Amino acid sequence: MSTLTEPVAWEGTSSDPMDEQFGDIVESADLESANGYDVVLVGEPYDGGVISRRGAAEGPSAIRDALAAVKTHHFDVGPVDGIADLGDVEIPAETEAVAEVQETIRETTTSVHALDALPVFLGGDNSLTVPNVAPLLEQGSVGVLNVDAHLDVRAARDGPTSGTPYRQLHEAGLDAYACIGARHFETSSTYHDYVRENGGTVVTTAEVSDDLVAAVDRALSGLDSVDHLYCSVDIDVLDATYCGCSAPTPGGLLPRELFQLVRLVAADERLAGFEVVECAPPLDAEGRTVDAAARTIAHFLAGWSA
Repeated sequence: MSTLTEPVAWEGTSSDPMDEQFGDIVESADLESANGYDVVLVGEPYDGGVISRRGAAEGPSAIRDALAAVKTHHFDVGPVDGIADLGDVEIPAETEAVAEVQETIRETTTSVHALDALPVFLGGDNSLTVPNVAPLLEQGSVGVLNVDAHLDVRAARDGPTSGTPYRQLHEAGLDAYACIGARHFETSSTYHDYVRENGGTVVTTAEVSDDLVAAVDRALSGLDSVDHLYCSVDIDVLDATYCGCSAPTPGGLLPRELFQLVRLVAADERLAGFEVVECAPPLDAEGRTVDAAARTIAHFLAGWSA
């Protein structure tokens, strides 16, 4: 049975007392006290499902450190607040298969989704999108917006991986799927056909760059029919210049495009969860990816607060 570790104490890093940072306003909480907050952060330090280069298990800690130093003020909405940290999900032993890890962690994410607060999961690899979304499937129709360079609908032939979550979720009853930020030459025709045959929507990086608002609208229009919306950001959606992860490639989004994108998505009233996955600090250059991941969360929270 998976549980949550003791949350870390957050602390701002600025010497100026007027510089309110996330480190100053994020409070520690547990499942019993979490309903007093608007948003709860949950770390998932696991990368056993990564297909190629590992390192995402160090993501939650690094993202927290980076976010603690980010100021809380957004020019359009003012300061962000009402956030608690529940700590990390306790990860089963490395010897356990990914499918078993997914099932064990689902016990904790089910409790997190039962809260009134919106869960924001700090990954960790993309394989844990399955237990992060699965509890919602019992609460009504669900759609996932996958902000990602890849479709991640591989068949789980030898067990689940970070490339299989959306096929797994579709087979478990996911009602709708859209990928925004997909890159040409980063997926096979077979997997694109799978998404198309199952009514999914694919919006490319080029479309985002041409007209970001229209691209987000098109992605969300493919999810119009669902009651609950979950948004997953795989940090490899960013261009390789900014991307320390298992599979960085050129031609991705700029950070400011990602920031605006998540702010727009956060305004959707059906939103039931958010995650940032595949941030791998050991593969990062000068902390650029970790900083981008932390600010992606900050911009999402600003959109949610608006």
